[in-house]
Amino acid sequence: MGGAPGTAVAGASQGTPGGVLGRTLDTARHGPMGVLLRIAAMAGAAVGAAWIHRVNDPGVLCPLRAITGVPCPLCGGTTVFIELGAGRPVQALLANPVALAGALGVAVAPVARDRWLALRPRTRSWLIGAALVGAEVWQLARLGLLRV
Repeated sequence: MGGAPGTAVAGASQGTPGGVLGRTLDTARHGPMGVLLRIAAMAGAAVGAAWIHRVNDPGVLCPLRAITGVPCPLCGGTTVFIELGAGRPVQALLANPVALAGALGVAVAPVARDRWLALRPRTRSWLIGAALVGAEVWQLARLGLLRV
Protein backbone atom coordinates (compact mmCIF):
# COMPACT_ATOMS: atom_id res chain seq x y z
CA MET A 1 0.00 0.00 0.00
CA GLY A 2 3.01 2.29 -0.27
CA GLY A 3 4.01 4.29 2.71
CA ALA A 4 6.74 4.38 5.24
CA PRO A 5 6.89 1.67 7.86
CA GLY A 6 5.13 2.72 11.03
CA THR A 7 2.74 5.09 9.29
CA ALA A 8 -1.02 4.82 9.60
CA VAL A 9 -3.14 2.94 7.09
CA ALA A 10 -3.57 4.95 3.87
CA GLY A 11 -6.64 7.15 3.94
CA ALA A 12 -7.16 6.78 7.70
CA SER A 13 -6.58 9.64 10.09
CA GLN A 14 -4.87 8.97 13.40
CA GLY A 15 -8.20 9.06 15.27
CA THR A 16 -10.01 6.51 13.12
CA PRO A 17 -10.09 2.77 13.74
CA GLY A 18 -7.72 2.22 10.76
CA GLY A 19 -5.18 4.58 12.30
CA VAL A 20 -5.50 2.92 15.70
CA LEU A 21 -5.18 -0.51 14.09
CA GLY A 22 -2.09 0.57 12.17
CA ARG A 23 -0.43 1.90 15.33
CA THR A 24 -1.40 -1.22 17.30
CA LEU A 25 0.02 -3.55 14.66
CA ASP A 26 3.22 -1.50 14.49
CA THR A 27 3.53 -1.72 18.28
CA ALA A 28 2.91 -5.47 18.16
CA ARG A 29 5.98 -5.94 16.01
CA HIS A 30 8.46 -4.29 18.31
CA GLY A 31 9.56 -4.10 21.91
CA PRO A 32 8.09 -5.09 25.24
CA MET A 33 4.59 -3.85 24.39
CA GLY A 34 4.60 -6.23 21.43
CA VAL A 35 5.55 -9.09 23.74
CA LEU A 36 2.63 -8.25 26.02
CA LEU A 37 0.23 -8.03 23.08
CA ARG A 38 1.37 -11.41 21.72
CA ILE A 39 1.06 -13.02 25.17
CA ALA A 40 -2.45 -11.56 25.53
CA ALA A 41 -3.43 -12.91 22.10
CA MET A 42 -2.03 -16.34 22.95
CA ALA A 43 -3.83 -16.34 26.29
CA GLY A 44 -7.11 -15.47 24.58
CA ALA A 45 -6.57 -18.25 22.04
CA ALA A 46 -5.75 -20.70 24.84
CA VAL A 47 -8.92 -19.86 26.75
CA GLY A 48 -10.92 -20.21 23.53
CA ALA A 49 -9.31 -23.58 22.74
CA ALA A 50 -10.01 -24.83 26.27
CA TRP A 51 -13.65 -23.77 25.97
CA ILE A 52 -14.06 -25.42 22.54
CA HIS A 53 -12.40 -28.59 23.82
CA ARG A 54 -14.68 -28.67 26.87
CA VAL A 55 -17.78 -28.25 24.68
CA ASN A 56 -16.75 -30.63 21.89
CA ASP A 57 -13.64 -32.83 22.09
CA PRO A 58 -12.41 -33.29 18.50
CA GLY A 59 -10.10 -36.20 19.41
CA VAL A 60 -6.61 -36.61 17.95
CA LEU A 61 -5.75 -33.67 15.70
CA CYS A 62 -2.30 -34.80 14.51
CA PRO A 63 -2.66 -36.47 11.09
CA LEU A 64 0.49 -38.58 11.56
CA ARG A 65 -0.69 -39.88 14.92
CA ALA A 66 -4.24 -40.47 13.67
CA ILE A 67 -2.99 -42.57 10.72
CA THR A 68 0.06 -44.36 12.19
CA GLY A 69 -0.39 -44.11 15.94
CA VAL A 70 3.09 -42.56 16.17
CA PRO A 71 3.22 -38.98 17.46
CA CYS A 72 5.13 -36.21 15.72
CA PRO A 73 7.48 -33.92 17.72
CA LEU A 74 4.76 -31.26 17.87
CA CYS A 75 2.05 -33.60 19.17
CA GLY A 76 0.66 -32.18 22.37
CA GLY A 77 0.98 -28.60 21.12
CA THR A 78 -2.78 -28.12 21.06
CA THR A 79 -3.00 -29.79 24.45
CA VAL A 80 -0.48 -27.25 25.78
CA PHE A 81 -2.83 -24.40 24.89
CA ILE A 82 -5.92 -26.24 26.11
CA GLU A 83 -4.30 -26.93 29.48
CA LEU A 84 -2.98 -23.37 29.80
CA GLY A 85 -6.39 -21.99 28.89
CA ALA A 86 -7.97 -24.20 31.55
CA GLY A 87 -5.48 -22.91 34.14
CA ARG A 88 -3.37 -26.07 34.44
CA PRO A 89 0.22 -25.00 33.64
CA VAL A 90 1.87 -28.20 34.97
CA GLN A 91 -0.24 -30.40 32.68
CA ALA A 92 0.60 -28.03 29.81
CA LEU A 93 4.30 -28.44 30.51
CA LEU A 94 3.95 -32.22 30.67
CA ALA A 95 2.01 -32.36 27.37
CA ASN A 96 4.91 -30.93 25.35
CA PRO A 97 7.65 -28.83 26.96
CA VAL A 98 9.13 -27.98 23.55
CA ALA A 99 5.82 -26.62 22.24
CA LEU A 100 5.46 -24.51 25.39
CA ALA A 101 9.03 -23.20 25.00
CA GLY A 102 8.33 -22.51 21.32
CA ALA A 103 5.22 -20.51 22.18
CA LEU A 104 7.22 -18.47 24.67
CA GLY A 105 9.89 -18.03 22.00
CA VAL A 106 7.30 -16.64 19.59
CA ALA A 107 6.09 -14.26 22.29
CA VAL A 108 9.56 -12.81 22.95
CA ALA A 109 10.87 -13.15 19.38
CA PRO A 110 11.29 -9.44 18.60
CA VAL A 111 13.15 -8.84 21.85
CA ALA A 112 15.44 -11.88 21.46
CA ARG A 113 15.76 -11.70 17.67
CA ASP A 114 19.23 -10.18 17.61
CA ARG A 115 20.61 -12.82 19.99
CA TRP A 116 19.13 -15.63 17.90
CA LEU A 117 20.45 -14.16 14.65
CA ALA A 118 23.89 -13.67 16.25
CA LEU A 119 24.21 -17.46 16.40
CA ARG A 120 25.73 -19.14 13.38
CA PRO A 121 23.14 -20.76 11.08
CA ARG A 122 24.63 -24.18 11.77
CA THR A 123 24.25 -23.64 15.54
CA ARG A 124 20.63 -22.55 15.11
CA SER A 125 19.93 -25.66 13.01
CA TRP A 126 21.48 -27.93 15.65
CA LEU A 127 19.44 -26.27 18.42
CA ILE A 128 16.20 -26.66 16.49
CA GLY A 129 17.06 -30.25 15.55
CA ALA A 130 17.94 -31.16 19.14
CA ALA A 131 14.68 -29.63 20.36
CA LEU A 132 12.66 -31.64 17.81
CA VAL A 133 14.46 -34.90 18.65
CA GLY A 134 13.93 -34.23 22.37
CA ALA A 135 10.26 -33.49 21.73
CA GLU A 136 9.82 -36.73 19.76
CA VAL A 137 11.45 -38.81 22.51
CA TRP A 138 9.24 -37.03 25.07
CA GLN A 139 6.10 -37.81 23.06
CA LEU A 140 7.05 -41.46 22.54
CA ALA A 141 7.65 -41.85 26.29
CA ARG A 142 4.53 -39.87 27.24
CA LEU A 143 2.28 -42.01 25.08
CA GLY A 144 3.87 -45.28 26.21
CA LEU A 145 5.53 -46.13 22.90
CA LEU A 146 9.02 -45.89 24.39
CA ARG A 147 10.02 -47.49 27.65
CA VAL A 148 12.40 -45.34 29.68
